[in-house]
Amino acid sequence: MRAVDIIMAKRDGRELSRQEIEFMISGYVSGDIPEYQVSSWLMAVFFRGMSFRETADLTDLMLRSGSVMNLAGVQGPFVDKHSTGGVGDKVSLVLAPMVAACGVRVPMMSGRALGHTGGTLDKLESIPGYTTRLDEKSFRNYIAADGFAMTGQTDAIVPADKKLYSLRDVTATVESVPLITASILSKKVAEGAQALVFDVKSGPGAFMKTVDDAERLANSLVRTGQAMGKRIVGVITDMTEPLGNMVGNFLEVEETIDCLKGGGPADLMDVTYRLGAWMLVAGGKAADVAEGESLCRKAIASGAAWDLFVANVRRQGGDAERMESLKGNYRSAHRRELRAPAAGFIQGIDAFKIGLAGVYLGVGRNKTTDAVHPDVGFRFERKKGYSVAAGDLVAEVWGKDAASLDSAWPLIAEALSVGPGKPADTPLVIKEITAL
Repeated sequence: MRAVDIIMAKRDGRELSRQEIEFMISGYVSGDIPEYQVSSWLMAVFFRGMSFRETADLTDLMLRSGSVMNLAGVQGPFVDKHSTGGVGDKVSLVLAPMVAACGVRVPMMSGRALGHTGGTLDKLESIPGYTTRLDEKSFRNYIAADGFAMTGQTDAIVPADKKLYSLRDVTATVESVPLITASILSKKVAEGAQALVFDVKSGPGAFMKTVDDAERLANSLVRTGQAMGKRIVGVITDMTEPLGNMVGNFLEVEETIDCLKGGGPADLMDVTYRLGAWMLVAGGKAADVAEGESLCRKAIASGAAWDLFVANVRRQGGDAERMESLKGNYRSAHRRELRAPAAGFIQGIDAFKIGLAGVYLGVGRNKTTDAVHPDVGFRFERKKGYSVAAGDLVAEVWGKDAASLDSAWPLIAEALSVGPGKPADTPLVIKEITAL
């Protein structure tokens, strides 16, 4: 086989055999096929798509490119949640200890900032001392001890996805449904999850801009996961505005603390409770989502979820006392205020523009080698539906330096929309697709 022939076949719309897909994946992992040819293949897949059979083969081959976490000896059930990426989406940080407090084990393998969206690992690593580099033994032991653990991909776990994930970010192929499906499922099966709940974001701040596209991805994830023998739920949620009031790395840790202590903004907690409820249903700990939500609320109200979060921070090397002392104080010296340009109602705050602005500020990355900054981002005082007078504070913004604020400011100003009438409420949870 030749890589160029496989690229041409997909460019021309032909369905690839399992052997052809395996040739591309194994060749890329081994270094026999160069990045420029894999980039061309990714772009061909982006435009031509993949059949359900091709997607299932790609997922399985990516999974088999490395080792699989062995959770033998740890009592389940094992259920994980994955978000397709949004702005201000710190749900995983709240969700994992909350669900673990309800008796479900959460083996969570997360990623870093990708494009305009934040990364769970970057947020966790803004906690002083916290490490997300766990070997298999530590991952298994921490799950047994606390009910959850947070890790990144090692070189041994799905190495094909680790390489493709970075390449997709810089070749404008992130939004491809089959590539997203294979990327997510290969990691989630490798980490040992028996059931999965997917938070498929839809809207300007998501990779799937329309509900139809989000539904296509949710169906792909559910169908492919079901074919691999997993219990699957796909929840389509709105990502028109940033989720919660904080966007940034340590800023989102601060909001996580508020949520776990019984506070936190309503939009963030509504999504968190719904996803947590489905995880309990998928894990057999709740008969339906109503019971699941009730159990999740009790885990927060009792302080059990907070206690597990603190235990995990310490277990993964973090300084929990330092984390709490930094709350409200860990900010860049370079600050500006976004104020309402006129009187009226906030019609919305465009999550996509805020996410892009965050890359300039230092929240995210332009390229995979860029460093992210823990002390930059946004704190929103007001969001959609709030009444404002001209000059009212809408958000505080911190950048890594003055130049970053200058670069980000046009996007930040454009993201805010103020008009004369109060906008209609829109649902956060749009649709749910289940295979339980």
